[in-house]
Amino acid sequence: MTVMARSTNLREQVEEAIAAAVVSGELAPGQLVSAPALAARYGVSATPVREAMMALEARGFVTTVRNKGFRVTEVSYDDVASLVEVRRLLEPPAVRRLTAERATVVAEHAPRLRALAEDIVTGARSGDLAGYLRADTAFHGELLALLGNRHLVQVVGQLRSQTRLVGLAAAVGSPQLERSAVDHHELLDLVVAGDPDAAERFMEAHVTAVLGWWTPSP
Repeated sequence: MTVMARSTNLREQVEEAIAAAVVSGELAPGQLVSAPALAARYGVSATPVREAMMALEARGFVTTVRNKGFRVTEVSYDDVASLVEVRRLLEPPAVRRLTAERATVVAEHAPRLRALAEDIVTGARSGDLAGYLRADTAFHGELLALLGNRHLVQVVGQLRSQTRLVGLAAAVGSPQLERSAVDHHELLDLVVAGDPDAAERFMEAHVTAVLGWWTPSP
């Protein structure tokens, strides 16, 4: 059982935890779950769970099954590939421009970004997938925010929130997951070093690697 911290944002914490379980495949596509079972899992009452599930239904993560609970929505490889394609059109060029034009600004913010990168690594090593995904979202959002285009940050954030990583939960403790986590340190190094070509290529590979969670490793 995972015990949630008590706070006024309990519903948000529960939503984040369940969303991470869906994104990572810990709650598998098609799986039927109930509010009482999830409440027991996260050590809370059923009320914040039901509220969280309503929010997740609006995000397309689950659908309500009358008198039974909620079913995790199915998602196909093609769906994820389409999201990745759009992300490849946005994120690598954005990182290239950031590196070419604002490397010194990134360097000023490097301590904060480095801490987030380390949180990603810690989440990967400990199996804290909610923490891993939270830090990953923050890292990429804060890095892109240094370009000064809030619309870009919003669009990329939405795309990332819709990207399922089915298979991520099964990879806990694997070299693949830790490699993906360490990537964030290496990306930051390339941006701060002012190497636009290398930073863009690295970001391209990092985004494309999302599809690796859907296919067997070579």
